[in-house]
Amino acid sequence: MRIRSFFALLAFLFCSQWLGAQSFALVIHGGAGSVQRENLSPARDSMYRAALREALATGYGILDEGGSALDAVESVIVYLEDNPLFNAGRGAILNSDGLAELDASIMDGSSINAGAVASVRSIKNPIKAARLAMERSSYVLMVADGAEQFAKDRGLEMVDPEYFITPARREWYKKAKMKDERGAGKILLSHPVFGTVGCVALDKQGHLAAGTSTGGRGLKRYRRVGDSPIIGAGTYAEDGVCAVSATGYGEYYIRGVLAYDVAARMKYGGLALQDAMREVIHHKLRDMGGTGGLIGVDSEGNVSMDFNTNGMFRAYMKKGGEAVVKIYGDE
Repeated sequence: MRIRSFFALLAFLFCSQWLGAQSFALVIHGGAGSVQRENLSPARDSMYRAALREALATGYGILDEGGSALDAVESVIVYLEDNPLFNAGRGAILNSDGLAELDASIMDGSSINAGAVASVRSIKNPIKAARLAMERSSYVLMVADGAEQFAKDRGLEMVDPEYFITPARREWYKKAKMKDERGAGKILLSHPVFGTVGCVALDKQGHLAAGTSTGGRGLKRYRRVGDSPIIGAGTYAEDGVCAVSATGYGEYYIRGVLAYDVAARMKYGGLALQDAMREVIHHKLRDMGGTGGLIGVDSEGNVSMDFNTNGMFRAYMKKGGEAVVKIYGDE
């Protein structure tokens, strides 16, 4: 009995040590596109980097204290939705009617459960509504007025649609609308509008989660919905495999089921996270004619941030490490 107790104690101590040393990681993005140094003044470059660092600190603090990957993902995206620098929540780009029309999704890798909302105009933080859809309904995806009623019924903060519209976005809309009506072709932006925001996380318990939020494409019509609220296209998480969030032209991500494709190449093809993402971004997506990027983290805390554009607002932080923040393709 004493020998058995001794070995049981050793096993307990070993497991405790291992759990205490469990790696965790957080990765975020703020959109991919033609992100070049000449497009951003030094002041705006600094603003974006500071915002990405603050978002990292928000999520990393939760993970470091033993919080869940799901809580970290939601908190990071709430911060990014509230920051007018990004195309999500307040500061989102405007549709053809001059309104912000928002999409978001979240997925829990431990249960393979997910929630999403699309085409909403008055939910202050769509990512919160997505999580409520996951945890407090039998649905995955709700849209437009129905999603807004669901959020209101469950006590989420609602705002006037004007809340989301910043002076910079209003000015962009006026110029873009004028060029669009003249049939001037490609709309040039004085301040480039980048895509989706997203976050993926691995917590100390080994659970994965992913979330994505966006204002979608500028001047979109007919309540168009992209990949961000589509599970498997713009967001995917599965414990033991990976968590992924996408940014780019959503139609390609939907048709290629790209977020899930990364996980499938890992799970069934035996590829490492970086190799799977490289194949999806630089071969499958490019061959389809699409552009954009992906961020991911696997069950061991390995991270990847890949894109086939000039740049992507991106950052990550791993247990005990320094914050890594990048914007341009040559970083």
